[in-house]
Amino acid sequence: MTEETPCSAGAEAAGEQLEGSAPEAVGWVALEQSGPWGAKAFTASHLDPAIGAAIEGAAAAHAVRPVLVRRPGRHADEHAHHGRDPRRVLVAHTRPGSSWLLSGTVAAPADVLELDWAGLRDGDLDAVRRSLPSLTVLDRPQLLVCTNGTRDVCCAVRGRPVALGAAGLHPGRVWEVTHTSGHRFAPTAVLLPAGTLHGWLTVDGAAALLAEADAGTTVLDGSRGRSTWPGPAQVAELAVRRATAETDLDALDIPVHTATGEHAWSTTVRHRDGRQWQVDVVSEPTGQERAESCGKAATGLRRWRWTVAAAAE
Repeated sequence: MTEETPCSAGAEAAGEQLEGSAPEAVGWVALEQSGPWGAKAFTASHLDPAIGAAIEGAAAAHAVRPVLVRRPGRHADEHAHHGRDPRRVLVAHTRPGSSWLLSGTVAAPADVLELDWAGLRDGDLDAVRRSLPSLTVLDRPQLLVCTNGTRDVCCAVRGRPVALGAAGLHPGRVWEVTHTSGHRFAPTAVLLPAGTLHGWLTVDGAAALLAEADAGTTVLDGSRGRSTWPGPAQVAELAVRRATAETDLDALDIPVHTATGEHAWSTTVRHRDGRQWQVDVVSEPTGQERAESCGKAATGLRRWRWTVAAAAE
């Protein structure tokens, strides 16, 4: 692969697995910010960089993923000013069986800092609503498609047409987003409130994700994993889903996940009906290389291998 090869093409050519590539985050906070985005958008956009850095710091301390969003299409610079500048906010908790999504308008970006971050991490819906009373429960899942070309060219070239097309099929439910990780899987997106990440999306695939989410189900093809858990646990959950054809979003939970070696893990996956599986996951080198992002040097590619066995309930 040459330096000129887009990272998404390189990952596809290498046959890289999508499983286990979702960022780990039990909660997500999406702040609307129109206009241009820099590579590190919270401190390189028209958002006050001090406020952006403070939001990033609060989120990192509580296992929450912060992102900036804007509506698909032309990017009028509506939020070019600091201070009193109303915009939309989405706040999601992702844990299966207790996930929720809040939406509302804050009078200024700094108001996001009033959020009960510990409550968001712990799934305390009432505490979060008390901290930002303008937020109300949103019962329609939202799809955030990565389009930040300043951070990675593939996200802009591949992501923007998907965001625009999906928005036409599901008006008001699709956003462009600054960063979901995994540029090499572009077009990539996160579905809220479940926190499932999806890669190599098409317009029809993105629309299907929202339609399935409305029914409480998920799409396994192209799934990168659920951000609630670390990568190897995401692999284990998806392995059980594929072994059992389970697509119910909230059917599976992970009560136990432990490292058993430098590149080995043991995970218990539990179904809400009481069934359990023991999933052993290892990460192995492939001898191949690919770039994780456009402009970066190629690095070694590893692959997941797993075994699934029924466990005592």
